[in-house]
Amino acid sequence: MDIKNRTVLVLGGAGLVGMAICRKLVNENPKQIIVASILKSEAEEAATILQKEFSSLPKIFFLPWWGNIFVRNTFKDMKREDIIDNPKTRSELIDDILGEFDEDAIHRSAIYHVINKHKPDIIIDCINSATAIAYQDIFKSARLVRQKIKRAERAPIALVDSTERLLCALYIPQLIRHIQLLYRSMHASGTTIYVKIGTSGTGGMGLNIPYTHSEERPSSVLLSKSAVAGAQTLLLFLMGRTPDAPITKEIKPTAAIAWKRVAYGDIKKRGKPIQLFDCRPSEGIKLNRTLQLKMQDIGKPLGRTFKSVFIDTGENGLFSRGEFETITTPGQMEFVTPEEIAEDTIYEIKGGNTGHDIINALDNATLGPTYRAGYLFHNAKNAIKELEKKYKVDSVAFEMLGPPRLSKLLYEGYLLKLCCKNMQTVTKTNASILSKKIRKIIETNSTLRAQIISIGIPILMSDGRTLLRSHDIKIPAHQGDNEIPITKKNINLWTHDGWIDLRVENMKRWKARFEKIFRQVNDIPKTDTSSRFIHTSKYWENFNEIDPGKLAGWIFNYEEKGMRMKA
Repeated sequence: MDIKNRTVLVLGGAGLVGMAICRKLVNENPKQIIVASILKSEAEEAATILQKEFSSLPKIFFLPWWGNIFVRNTFKDMKREDIIDNPKTRSELIDDILGEFDEDAIHRSAIYHVINKHKPDIIIDCINSATAIAYQDIFKSARLVRQKIKRAERAPIALVDSTERLLCALYIPQLIRHIQLLYRSMHASGTTIYVKIGTSGTGGMGLNIPYTHSEERPSSVLLSKSAVAGAQTLLLFLMGRTPDAPITKEIKPTAAIAWKRVAYGDIKKRGKPIQLFDCRPSEGIKLNRTLQLKMQDIGKPLGRTFKSVFIDTGENGLFSRGEFETITTPGQMEFVTPEEIAEDTIYEIKGGNTGHDIINALDNATLGPTYRAGYLFHNAKNAIKELEKKYKVDSVAFEMLGPPRLSKLLYEGYLLKLCCKNMQTVTKTNASILSKKIRKIIETNSTLRAQIISIGIPILMSDGRTLLRSHDIKIPAHQGDNEIPITKKNINLWTHDGWIDLRVENMKRWKARFEKIFRQVNDIPKTDTSSRFIHTSKYWENFNEIDPGKLAGWIFNYEEKGMRMKA
């Protein structure tokens, strides 16, 4: 359809993809663009930025709207936890999800209010709906209910509370109700076309995906995101087959989406700077029978925040150079730019066929890694390196990407780099000497030590008994019990999953990895200069340096069997 003189509602318009789409839309001369975001500050800031960029347009061309479209309109500006913590509003939320779907339910919803108010001809939905729904973590809610059931005789009120919270987290009822409300609201307002920017949930990877948030692998929560995303796609497929529904399309990127900016500053998680804590080796706890996952009187607050060079990937957060390089390693998620997604979106709206509309071709329409992104990768990496030199910091890991195993691998690779400089030196150095050298670095470099433990990654000293940590630790994941028995088996599991491990046996493991890489390179025929091999001697900089990101990517590809099957 022609976009000229049409009203366009961009849900998630303040995000990375949403902003790219708003910019692309301007060239098509729409009547007005409503920039919607969950927070007022985000929506107004995005509208202001766009208005300044396109100053020749009318002052109300970019109109901000804010609120949570997954709840009733009176709840749209409330935090979800505040809704759930209040018994009255929690009951109303349950009724909205599981109650009768009638005109009252439609008219009180936030999605109906925004669509009915602006009556957009076109809706482009950039909200990561699968994340918003699936990351409420039904598994955690279910575990709490099971615990309360066991204690029901002593605390029946707690059982009711936990059960209601579980009902609030039910994925499929929430998704079904959202699609019902969306369809009826668009039908009532005469919306002509709806385009969803969806997700595969795993960045295009399979059940062997190495990334988690401390859960089991593959992560139940992550797979829930994929399941919800798949369910949403099929519901949109059905909506696209409904005669009186708007034209329905979905573009589903199967790669990481990046990037917004490269900068130096506070490393923030959930909008707040990470506070640094230190734990000197002399203050480390001794591992005895149990391990407390949360401790209040451990780790000394340093009164300053974690600052480093980062690449801002929008909704996915801030990544270090090592994390960015790992996720973009060939065979990992790789990445696609928001501008490419925006181009495909506009082209599909105008009636073009990009081949990436998954509603039209469910199994052949994913948007994978791109030549442009690959070409620009070196620009991003070099920009990070330049800022590292400028601010004299090394951007290693922030524990944003997950799993904690990645942060562990990145920091262990970095520690090997500090003590050995290159890969050959590691293989030629005795494992016990490597352990001692790295222990010395941990003992003397308080800044590095603080950064590691402050992002939730403990350090197991070479004695195998002393643990340096802060209040919270990522591994083992908290699943209801605050104390877990300490056994040799558990320690080995935890060090594998997310503890820096200074023990000699781990140094032997790293030496074996490097030796395997050498063998892999040596097996490449010297005369073969084709595109057949990726991990050549040149890829490893002729082994003259240690790159933690490349190492972690290689480990995920080959050791973890986490390589993607399709490009």
